[in-house]
Amino acid sequence: MKATEILKQEHLLIQDVLNSLERGAQKLAAGSSVPADFFVDAADFIRGFADDTHHKKEEGVLFKAMVSHGFPQEGGPLAVMLAEHDEARRFTRALSESTEKLSRGEKGAGEEVIMYGMAYVKLLRQHIMKENNILFDMADGVIPRAEHAQIEADFERVERDEIGPGVHEKYAAIANKLREQMA
Repeated sequence: MKATEILKQEHLLIQDVLNSLERGAQKLAAGSSVPADFFVDAADFIRGFADDTHHKKEEGVLFKAMVSHGFPQEGGPLAVMLAEHDEARRFTRALSESTEKLSRGEKGAGEEVIMYGMAYVKLLRQHIMKENNILFDMADGVIPRAEHAQIEADFERVERDEIGPGVHEKYAAIANKLREQMA
């Protein structure tokens, strides 16, 4: 499997959580009770899987390979993707902080959770669309086929040495739990 296909597969899991987060925020906005733990788990997934696992491979391996084959890191598509990763991190921090306030029953916390949750969902859906349909095709076109196996090996090294065992299973279970809670 090509490295970009691995990332697209991870996007499917992230999109599943985006759907659950959107439903949770919509229910909260409609006045339904949604446990604060739901949003705590969603923020944990976003931080632990979307950022610490998925983005680590994109930024630390794929984007570096693209730069080595002539893509500028400053300006152009990589700069846009990196800026969006940073914006997603800001939304994630704000979602986590507002979720803590919601857990404590602070006034106005629900509105913050809805705002930051929906902002994250909107950003990530557009971001994933750009990566899946534009950036990854560019990567596949610029990186010689002979180097794809090395990128996949680097992904495996990141998984083994930086992320650790059982991470995918942990976050797949969280994604499933979130989906079931919003079914």
